[in-house]
Amino acid sequence: MKIIDAHAHLGYDSVFDVDFTESSLLEAQESNGIDVTLVQPPTVHDPEGVKLCHDAIAELARRFPNRFFGICCPNPHLPGTQFQDEVRRCIEELGFVAVKLHPFGHAVNPLGTDGRKVFETANRLAIPVMVHTGPGVPWTLPSLLRPIAENYPSLKIVVAHAGHNMLSVEAGLLAESCPNVYLEPSWVSVLTVESWIRSLGAHRIMFGSDHGENAAVELAKYRSMKLTEDQLAMVLGGTAASVFGINLQ
Repeated sequence: MKIIDAHAHLGYDSVFDVDFTESSLLEAQESNGIDVTLVQPPTVHDPEGVKLCHDAIAELARRFPNRFFGICCPNPHLPGTQFQDEVRRCIEELGFVAVKLHPFGHAVNPLGTDGRKVFETANRLAIPVMVHTGPGVPWTLPSLLRPIAENYPSLKIVVAHAGHNMLSVEAGLLAESCPNVYLEPSWVSVLTVESWIRSLGAHRIMFGSDHGENAAVELAKYRSMKLTEDQLAMVLGGTAASVFGINLQ
């Protein structure tokens, strides 16, 4: 059974004052039997800073092939076409697999002009979008993503943290209404996640840690559920492999 951690970071986060290190990523993999980690920058506001983060992630993926893949996260408020240009560079030159929208860290309204260009760019490049939800209301409400999901029915949208516990009901209702929405429920309770696996299907849920120190906790949550082997394999790796186009062979 292959395990993909769909949500990890590398670099210093200027909003949350957390330094995500390469050693913590490697330790999380080795300590928890994680085969593949999807790595994104923390919150970085300036264009040069985020380019350095993206380049560091690309270098990590180069040194550890098939173990790390990048998700880009430039600030949507960058003027002109800087956001679109950096996303395209990451996808076409660095081999990244998705783009992240962080409405909390970058203070972005997903339905505003700058928020919508994230989804427009992803749709044009045919890549998934991961969106932070939960803390950071009002821009982090899962319900804000429904018009986007309906407007771009072929765009895969991954709801990071699935609203956390406080907004998990919204995230579940969103996923029920929009088949192109997937839930990454780090920090959400076991009972809630298990209910989603039964109602939505394991193919709509994916394991993510957010922090390397949280990987063991998230894995324990899934392993404590009464899931079949096929369901467990799907949520721990199969869903993310399908959504992000990762070959687990």
